[in-house]
Amino acid sequence: MDIQEIKQRFGIIGNAPGLNRAIEVAVQVAPTDLSVLISGESGAGKEAFPQIIHNYSHRKHGKYIAVNCGAIPEGTIDSELFGHEKGAFTGALSDRKGYFEVADGGTIFLDEIGELPLSTQVRLLRVLEAGEFIRVGSSKVIKTDVRVVAATNVDLPTAIREGKFREDLYYRLNTVPIHVLSLRDRGEDALLLFRKFALDFAERYHMPPVRLSEDAQRVLLSYRWPGNVRQLKNITEQISIIEQERQIDANTLRNYIPDDSGGSLPAIYSSVDEKTFHSEREILYKILFEMKRDVTDLKKLVHDLLEDGHTPHVHEDNAQIIRKLYQSSDGEFQPDPSNYGSPVPSAPPSNDHHQIEDTEEFVEESLSLEEKEIELIQKALEKHNGKRKLAAAELGISERTLYRKIKEYNIS
Repeated sequence: MDIQEIKQRFGIIGNAPGLNRAIEVAVQVAPTDLSVLISGESGAGKEAFPQIIHNYSHRKHGKYIAVNCGAIPEGTIDSELFGHEKGAFTGALSDRKGYFEVADGGTIFLDEIGELPLSTQVRLLRVLEAGEFIRVGSSKVIKTDVRVVAATNVDLPTAIREGKFREDLYYRLNTVPIHVLSLRDRGEDALLLFRKFALDFAERYHMPPVRLSEDAQRVLLSYRWPGNVRQLKNITEQISIIEQERQIDANTLRNYIPDDSGGSLPAIYSSVDEKTFHSEREILYKILFEMKRDVTDLKKLVHDLLEDGHTPHVHEDNAQIIRKLYQSSDGEFQPDPSNYGSPVPSAPPSNDHHQIEDTEEFVEESLSLEEKEIELIQKALEKHNGKRKLAAAELGISERTLYRKIKEYNIS
């Protein structure tokens, strides 16, 4: 097996040991019918490996079909993969063969396998285990002999833990794993790829190829390349077209490379316990309680400042606000407005003193959701004179729920 010949045939550039190992595994597994799962970041070049597997297998004269599972809508992917019968759904005007039926005797490459809906994963598992499937809208079992090669750029074990991917399908696909290195892990392969892309674009656009200075090469090798080979190819094409000077220095190259300073820094993540909030109403209650507590703290702070003899001049508008904050439930304003440095209109007269004689007692508020819910229900019933239908509409709940709450809380 000549690795360099395989690279030349399938357009693979690079000499990284990890890349060579991935090619060797692909060629070794090709003569078998084992399922292969190719993993690697997006843009790393995973699409070349299923072609190697197909062309070095006994199925090389059969059909090779590549399917991007992430590009097919969830509602039609079963029809695309397994076909459908006429009248199976709106728009099914005739029978249609799916990819697994068309690729019988060949190889099917399922890219972005992690995007498959769970219902489709069940159908795929049946194909892998029994070599059979059923068209959408049919009850007839169809046999197929297809080699399945899948690829993913997501962490499937994590997807399994999150309930987004079937564990049995993962182990059935992952009979032979092949990992494709990201560009930042391939060392000087980035320079080889840049030269190859520069020559290709020079030939396409009929211009001399661009070259990198030594300092530009260092910049190229130090960049993380989150978009991998695809990103490098796009940047090389931009430089080839836009730059008049064919010798590219470091400063020029930096103009085309996005700033990823801090891109490798860990993100601060705070997990949220979903059990904390059981409904939107509880979230709203919590926000309202916190706002009320803040107002209470503000009132206490202003009171302490006045009591300590701090009497800064307050604008008349702000004095009105402070007066309202301290207005008791019966409308009596307790602190002397002269303490605020500005007269307050309509403030009741007081004895000639400038200290607060009566202080407000601050009591810890109850944050019980049950108590607040009872309070809201009682207020709604009072507002609508006991008419439960109107009270339920006011609260934004159904009348049946209101009946249940009244009975549960024994509200008269």
